[in-house]
Amino acid sequence: MKLSLVTPPVLTPVSLIDIKLHCKIDSGSFSDNIDENQSIAPGSHAISAGGLYTYLGTGINVLGYTAVVNLISGTNGATGTVDVKIQEADALAGPYTDWTGGAFTQVTTANDNAVQEIAYTGTKQFIRTAAKVLLAACEFGTTVIRLTATSVEDDLLTDIIDAATEYVQDVTRRYLLTQTFDYYLQEWPSENYIKIPGGNLQSITSVKWKDTDGTETTLTATTDYLVETCGEGIGRIVLPYGETWPSGTLYPSNPISIRFVAGWTTSAGIPAKIRNAIKLICADQYVNREGQVLSSFAYQENKAVMRLLYSSILWDEF
Repeated sequence: MKLSLVTPPVLTPVSLIDIKLHCKIDSGSFSDNIDENQSIAPGSHAISAGGLYTYLGTGINVLGYTAVVNLISGTNGATGTVDVKIQEADALAGPYTDWTGGAFTQVTTANDNAVQEIAYTGTKQFIRTAAKVLLAACEFGTTVIRLTATSVEDDLLTDIIDAATEYVQDVTRRYLLTQTFDYYLQEWPSENYIKIPGGNLQSITSVKWKDTDGTETTLTATTDYLVETCGEGIGRIVLPYGETWPSGTLYPSNPISIRFVAGWTTSAGIPAKIRNAIKLICADQYVNREGQVLSSFAYQENKAVMRLLYSSILWDEF
């Protein structure tokens, strides 16, 4: 089996904050453990034109952080109202979309001069607030508070998380979070299907093959092949009824290439037993940093880790 990683995951199964909490590590003071970032600057804001969300806050990077969004209300003008919601995006420049569950309670003269907060539990890297003011000018601002818990060992802990994740992927033979691979075959199978390694198949981007002259042909989904994602199991490419694999002499080197996307889409979607196993490995590596070597056999002795992972192992051969 020959695989080539095309796009690595942008998330980790457990965050730096998760490991610090698990290992009881912090920076030593409350002020050092958090930071606060303005999204919409505080002040008196005029009525929004056309009743639209015209106040668009600054995007804040929350990847790897625990984040809480605060709406700090001042005094509303007579009959004035303020509506604020949280939006999310993969890039700082957007596009931003409304995050489900991110709408604050409308601020009126009956509940102004107060603070509301919503914890962001989404999966995007950037968030911002969007607001509209109706009927009269109102005073408010929004901030994003991040739990940073910086320490001098952040680089070490990040490396430990990466190593533990790679180890768990090796043991379970799974790709934990969204990533893209090229899978190469030397010949078409005798069966009417091709198994895709890694489990949690999300999609097949392309299936291509080259003939002996190096001419490449791209197969057409639903016509030349069907896709079975199979949930957490092994996904497959299957021939439609009455179809066969392409005929012709294949190119001598990696003639068949399948690009696919696999993995859970969010860290929260990964089963707790897998995430807990990663935390145990990270804690072991952090405490015994000089006495452990992470290898394919290192954690056979850690029965807790192996028991957590055993039922998640994919046993299919490739």
